[in-house]
Amino acid sequence: MERMIGDGAESLKAVEEARINVAVAQLLYDVRTKAGLTQKQLADLVGTKQPVIARLEDADYDGHSLSMLARIAAALGHRVEIHLKPVSHKETA
Repeated sequence: MERMIGDGAESLKAVEEARINVAVAQLLYDVRTKAGLTQKQLADLVGTKQPVIARLEDADYDGHSLSMLARIAAALGHRVEIHLKPVSHKETA
């Protein structure tokens, strides 16, 4: 991995942000489809437009807001939980 992206702090930060974006996008897609909703139907429940939902489900999108995630979670009968975990020494080296 280090050969592909380098081992600098900026590269590691970019990889972590990308990992989070992919995880959020996949989570939203999974919960929506499990609920049997289209993007349009979810957008209507949340009070937004279908392209907004499409962007949120795009792994390359990095503009997720906690308030929008909470609105989507509530519309799908879920809640958002955030956990902070200590960084291991290996991750900061």
